[in-house]
Amino acid sequence: MAVKKSEIYSSLWEGCDELRGSMDASQYKDYVLVLLFMKYVSDKKDPRVELKKGSTFQDMLAYRGKANIGEAINTIIGAFAKNNGLTGIITEADFDDSSKLGSGKEKIDLLTNLLNIFNKDELDFSRNRADGDDLLGDAYEYLMRHFATESGKSKGQFYTPSEVSRVMAELIGISGSKTNDITIYDPTCGSGSLLLKAADAAPNPRKVAIYGQENDNATRALAVMNMWLHNFSDAEIEQGNTLASPQFKDEKTGGLKTFNYAVSNPPFSYKRWMNGIDPENDIYKRFEGYSIPPQKNGDYAFLLHLVKSLKSNGKGCIVMPLGVLFRGNAEAEIRRKLIERGYIKAIIGLPANLFFGTGIAASLIVIEKEDADVRKNIFMIDASHGFIKDGNKNRLREQDIHKIVDAFKGFIEIPKYSRIVPISEIADKKNDYNLNIPRYIDSQEQEDVQNIQAHISGGIPIADIEDLSPYWKVFPGLRNTLFELIKNSGNDTPRLRIKAATDGIKDAIFTHDEFKAHIKKMSSVFAAWQKETAAYVKALNKGMRPKAEIKIIGEKLLAAYHNKPLCDKYTIYQHLMDYWTLTMQDDFYEISEDGWKAGKDLKRLEKKTKKGSTGIPGIEGLEGRLIPPALIVSEYFSKEQKAIDDLTIQVESLESEMETLADEHGGEDGLLSNAVDEKGKITKKTLAKAIKDLGKKEKNNADEWDMLEQYKKLLEGKAAKEDAIGSLEAELEAKVISQYTKLTVEDIKTIVVDKKWLASMRANIQKETDNISSRLTTRIKGLAERYAEPLPEIEKKVEELERKVKNHLKKMGIEY
Repeated sequence: MAVKKSEIYSSLWEGCDELRGSMDASQYKDYVLVLLFMKYVSDKKDPRVELKKGSTFQDMLAYRGKANIGEAINTIIGAFAKNNGLTGIITEADFDDSSKLGSGKEKIDLLTNLLNIFNKDELDFSRNRADGDDLLGDAYEYLMRHFATESGKSKGQFYTPSEVSRVMAELIGISGSKTNDITIYDPTCGSGSLLLKAADAAPNPRKVAIYGQENDNATRALAVMNMWLHNFSDAEIEQGNTLASPQFKDEKTGGLKTFNYAVSNPPFSYKRWMNGIDPENDIYKRFEGYSIPPQKNGDYAFLLHLVKSLKSNGKGCIVMPLGVLFRGNAEAEIRRKLIERGYIKAIIGLPANLFFGTGIAASLIVIEKEDADVRKNIFMIDASHGFIKDGNKNRLREQDIHKIVDAFKGFIEIPKYSRIVPISEIADKKNDYNLNIPRYIDSQEQEDVQNIQAHISGGIPIADIEDLSPYWKVFPGLRNTLFELIKNSGNDTPRLRIKAATDGIKDAIFTHDEFKAHIKKMSSVFAAWQKETAAYVKALNKGMRPKAEIKIIGEKLLAAYHNKPLCDKYTIYQHLMDYWTLTMQDDFYEISEDGWKAGKDLKRLEKKTKKGSTGIPGIEGLEGRLIPPALIVSEYFSKEQKAIDDLTIQVESLESEMETLADEHGGEDGLLSNAVDEKGKITKKTLAKAIKDLGKKEKNNADEWDMLEQYKKLLEGKAAKEDAIGSLEAELEAKVISQYTKLTVEDIKTIVVDKKWLASMRANIQKETDNISSRLTTRIKGLAERYAEPLPEIEKKVEELERKVKNHLKKMGIEY
């Protein structure tokens, strides 16, 4: 059975829970990541890794519950580190530190629990995984993001959000590289995630030589482990101050080593960048031909270091605060020279609050030396509005990433989003080499202006209706159905009147032939993609690569909805990627591991009790590996389920009757009061006692007797039906379990692909189609209500109300 991402993440976070409280995330991450690393290398048994006795995760397990467990873990990790050249990398976390882990039994229990968590089946990495799909690397990234989130402002800078890293990997164009000897460099590599995302985008990631430098030694250790967990154990990750002591140099010239590609997310506005460096006499000539960056701001120092580290045809991308685009003095001079040399290919403005350690908005500056001498334009994108809130940070969605990359790769100009800006315009007297994006792209939404004349005269200004022109292009006749022109006198602005009542606008839109034709057309678009996708996915089998396959499926969805009216293809794409994250990716990994026969697997869930674990009864306690039991029921046993549902409705009806009787007659001196227990409930036992106490029906107790008997009949009816439900549910459960064993591969494909995946996608995309009419209806209703009563009518109403008030006051003898 494949290791599911969701299960890996859950188990790893459980490990974090063991340590959370005794130390903060910036500290406990070292313990969790080192154990993850040791478990991985011990399970995989890579022949290139030396695994001697006494140096594996399995050796640690022998010390669970023992007094020297912390010391033993340190010794085992130390032995592995010594054998594989990782001393000082994975040996920083002290598993015998009583100040962090507690002392005595507390420490023994904590470390024993931690080892048990990492020894779970969910974290058995000896099992194969899909080729090229780095589940463990993704898990490492998951932990890094959460550690960065919990570490707070000052300690989360080691991590570049993976979404930003993916964008940067695409912007440098490494995926289109034609050379077999690709080198990529990050001068401020942090935990290495940015480097890895860039390398992963190459045509053959295993042919990429990775170089990184990180000033903080503990963060460098994270990067080295990250490289190993992503199968880049030969990556060169050095420690040191990149500006003062760059570690990668040209052996012949002594200057900086140059690379095909470079990426960087340096510390923003670093004030101590000059420590250990004399910029005026920089031996690496990084500032030669430029100005020296400001003493208290190192943004351009890092940018110029990246530029100098690129080959003559090299390409790079760096994260910079927005200030570098427009600040003056020395920075303005550096910016001017970079533009004049043609090194800046593109600038992308990002949303605020994306990065850990800062909430300010940032930009991506794409550097490309190739064809710099003939560059006449800079491509700009304002992507600042495309994000989703994620906890206390913002995050780029899949649709945001794809839109940025598509626009950049095609140099596609999109109103209010992207533009090809001539360098001549940037250099003119008005702009003077200022690269502030709002100078060139107005991304602000159009203001919803109130029309004073319409408020006075009534009717909807025709300009407001013309703003809905994308709808009228698709529904030209609908406009005439909804509106009619108000005949004006004088020089009034043309205004329109709605023909339908306000509450009839939605029906008028939904029932219009043009709208129905559009919905039918959009349904056919999905149906065509659905048919193609179903055939494609059903042909996949064991060994397929989930990440590569979802990319193909996603691109086909984008192509299907390209240039479709009133429809944002990226929003549609987001629905697919959300469902992928939620459900499909785990299913794909299962199929990749064992093929479609994984759909026959079913297990009983367990719940923890004080006496241990016990199986959860009923269908609710069953979990299909690929197929939820509910789908088996709906596909094969709908009649049986309907019988249960019908009985359940009857039980609910009986309960409602009993509740009504209890409310009406269960109070003090009520006919059912003697059957109510001290908790205010009527039970079978209390009811029987009340009837027994009465003895028999007599004239003086007839009403009470009848009520008790009526309630008893309802209670017995309810019990009988519940017994029947229990029997039917047991029979259904047995049938469901049996049906899993009878499923053919074709059955499984039909249920999983058609009834599960594509049915869910159809429902999600239908919501988007429904939103078309909702947006139009909401806007028209809003305009109708805004201008419903012109000023003269309001004044007339006020006058009438005033007259009535005066009359009332007059009757009261008050003159007003």
